Amino acid sequence: MRLGDASTSRHTPSAMAKKKRKAAPGDIATNRQASFRYNLLDKFEAGIVLRGSEVKSLREGGVQLKDAYAEVRDGEVWLRNMHIAPYKPARENHEPDRPRKLLLHRREIDQLTGASSEKGLTIVPTRIYWSGPRAKVELALAKGKDLYDKRRSIKERDERREMQRAMSERY
Repeated sequence: MRLGDASTSRHTPSAMAKKKRKAAPGDIATNRQASFRYNLLDKFEAGIVLRGSEVKSLREGGVQLKDAYAEVRDGEVWLRNMHIAPYKPARENHEPDRPRKLLLHRREIDQLTGASSEKGLTIVPTRIYWSGPRAKVELALAKGKDLYDKRRSIKERDERREMQRAMSERY
């Protein structure tokens, strides 16, 4: 290979492009912004009511949770603003941003209702994963962070990263 060869160059557009972080094994998608924007208090597991083309799209990883949230209406929990990309081979596709019903036990719904009516608490999806053949959502009861809390989170993350680098250099 020559020096000017594009495959060896470190400054090619593909080498400089930001790599998408992979989700943990078994996860379809994670909401990394949730832990940055909110203090996560309590977690719940819920099933999702999906259509066939949505399941196929989930298997391809075509889902985005960044601005998604859950709300309780008339004793049911609905997931809003979760984007599931259309599945191209399907004849009749789904609406990408439609509200999706979540399946929870009555006592969990009552607990979420009481907590979300409290001022400042919201229900945020943190990840979607497969549990056998079924897609599940992990919901977190969350309280919004202030700006100084976000700065503290960034500082702690940077300190942890520096400690990891120092440890890896030492060993």
